[in-house]
Amino acid sequence: MNSVIILVFSIVWVAVAYYWYGKKRIQDRLMAPLDREATPANAINDGVDYSPAPKLVLFGHHFSSIAGAGPIVGPIIAVAAFGWGPAVLWLLIGGVFIGAVHDYLSLMISVKRKGASIPDAADEYVSRRARFLFLLFVLLALVLVIAVFAAFAARIMVTMPEIVLPTFLLIPLAIGFGVMQKRQALPLPVLTIFAIVGLAGLIWLGFALPVTFPNYGFWFAMLMMYAFAASVTPVWILLQPRDYISSWVLIIGVVLALAGIFIIHPPMNAPAFTTFVHDKQGPMMPFLFIIIACGAVSGFHSIVASGTTSKQLRKEKDALPVAFGGMLAETVIGIISVIIAGGALAWTGVGGLHDLLGASTPLNVYGQGFGKLTAFIFGSKLGALIGATIINIFIMTTLDTSVRLGRFLTVEMFGESLPKVRNNKFAVTLLPIIPAFWLGISGEWKAVWPVFGSANQLVAALVLIIVTAYLYSKGKPIVYTVWATVFMLITTITALVLLAKKYLLADQPNWMLGILSVVLIILALSMILEGLKFLNTRSTAQPVAGGD
Repeated sequence: MNSVIILVFSIVWVAVAYYWYGKKRIQDRLMAPLDREATPANAINDGVDYSPAPKLVLFGHHFSSIAGAGPIVGPIIAVAAFGWGPAVLWLLIGGVFIGAVHDYLSLMISVKRKGASIPDAADEYVSRRARFLFLLFVLLALVLVIAVFAAFAARIMVTMPEIVLPTFLLIPLAIGFGVMQKRQALPLPVLTIFAIVGLAGLIWLGFALPVTFPNYGFWFAMLMMYAFAASVTPVWILLQPRDYISSWVLIIGVVLALAGIFIIHPPMNAPAFTTFVHDKQGPMMPFLFIIIACGAVSGFHSIVASGTTSKQLRKEKDALPVAFGGMLAETVIGIISVIIAGGALAWTGVGGLHDLLGASTPLNVYGQGFGKLTAFIFGSKLGALIGATIINIFIMTTLDTSVRLGRFLTVEMFGESLPKVRNNKFAVTLLPIIPAFWLGISGEWKAVWPVFGSANQLVAALVLIIVTAYLYSKGKPIVYTVWATVFMLITTITALVLLAKKYLLADQPNWMLGILSVVLIILALSMILEGLKFLNTRSTAQPVAGGD
């Protein structure tokens, strides 16, 4: 099949779904009326974490934070394992009916609760025990995310020194943008043009003056220090403008990739379907739904939505384009990644998909494929470097957002028992930073990473339990979330059972990963029981109108 057909159908699908499903069903039926009360960003507005942002700027922050490398890595691995057909179907169906709903409702529930995180909402809508279990689990997952994304970025800096200058010089560019925007010195479109031109200049400077310093530990430490500083800086100074500028990097990258697809219109070299059971990845059911998270549904998105985005939302009506629209935009990036893996690259042979995956990583595969799509503009080598730069900029945005989220969750978990720590944002930030630094600098994150995909999707399943309980408690229809909750629970628990079996029953058992898989299964079952108790208590206490 020609890749243009897949791309056009996907774009039309998400555009129609945004209006038909997102606005008319999810927003209007589950969250209307909107904007009757001030959002937390306006009501609290402390100038540090709570700060109202223009819709376009907030979209940039949210989109940059949730995207990262996720919608690139997962689809590429899925194409190599199962073919492009299952990958496309899961992205288009999961992105609309599960992922976008999950992200939007997570954001709105947080906004209704003064910007508290979605795990914290478990206390009110499920139980106190569920709140503690979920907060602990998400905090541990965030520590791993911080370590891994810093490790990825540090490795790219070692292997591709051309991206060092644009990565770090984007920081003062973003600060200047943030100050100018705060003072309303220039209209946002004019500032945006200056920022994009400045970033293009930084990319050119990086290619002209590569910073060669092949020391992973040095770059990792630098990134962790940056993440610490960025997470305690007022959001309007660095987080909002950096993520906004970064979103334009991805938008421009997407436009270039789209142009390449339409001009070159490569046929899909990969088969539409290969096998139900891959020798390395395992059976397509459930592992397709674990491998492709970002772009379809990802638990990490709910932590961003209820952690930083909800504290910057100026109007409730902005939530639909920011969260629902942001998820669907990520779905399109996932489709582009499928086309890059299955169309821009050969299926086998030197320089093909399997050859590149065997010798490098999905991020390098994306860079090589992006270079081939944009060779008519930049040449394949420069195009590949631009593709890698785009990825690294997004890894950085996810990194600093994750550290700030770690601070928020630490406060929610320990703030009542440790009030002095709660009021010291520097000390609270160190609590997730220290274990993340140890995991990254020692390389121990590699030992835990194999189960992270299942853990991330388990977060999405547990969030959907809370979302469904919230809707039920408000007398809203739960039909839009209950089926997704059941599907995600079945998928993640099945994956964890298979992983536990694989690690514990091997000739040389991996006890740590096996036990971790079992612990995650117990967490999921505990949350299910807490949710069922809540529904039973509510149903026997009083009838709930509209709870179909």
